Amino acid sequence: MNFKIKSFSELTTTELYNILQLRSEVFVVEQDCVYQDIDFKDQISLHVFGIKEDKIVAYTRIFKPGDYFGNASIGRVVVATEERKYGFGHAVMKASLKAIKTHFKVDQITISAQKYLKKFYESHQFIQVGEEYLEDGIPHIRMDRNSN
Repeated sequence: MNFKIKSFSELTTTELYNILQLRSEVFVVEQDCVYQDIDFKDQISLHVFGIKEDKIVAYTRIFKPGDYFGNASIGRVVVATEERKYGFGHAVMKASLKAIKTHFKVDQITISAQKYLKKFYESHQFIQVGEEYLEDGIPHIRMDRNSN
């Protein structure tokens, strides 16, 4: 898989459409969660996406410190349903962690993780901070990562 990192203004309309389609397919349809995905935060984030056979199959958006949390952050972590068996979730997380280090020059990262993915994020050295909370009707936990 080939990864690209682009600002909002660098995305082509086709890339943006495909990213929004993938996010909608998973977060709205698969997870049956009605929420406002288009939140005007895409414009201030960097978009990390993995391409396989000319199709975007894995994606995150990353934020510099202060734009979402006090620390840098990773959000909208998503892999196409039919591609999850190949470990692309881990690949896109590694690419995102590297992008934060390269572009923002920081090690501290905070995420708002869906609780059922706790072990996945722990495998990338994130630790739970605080109690569970509901975000868009789905149990979430804050997780922090303090070093590479």
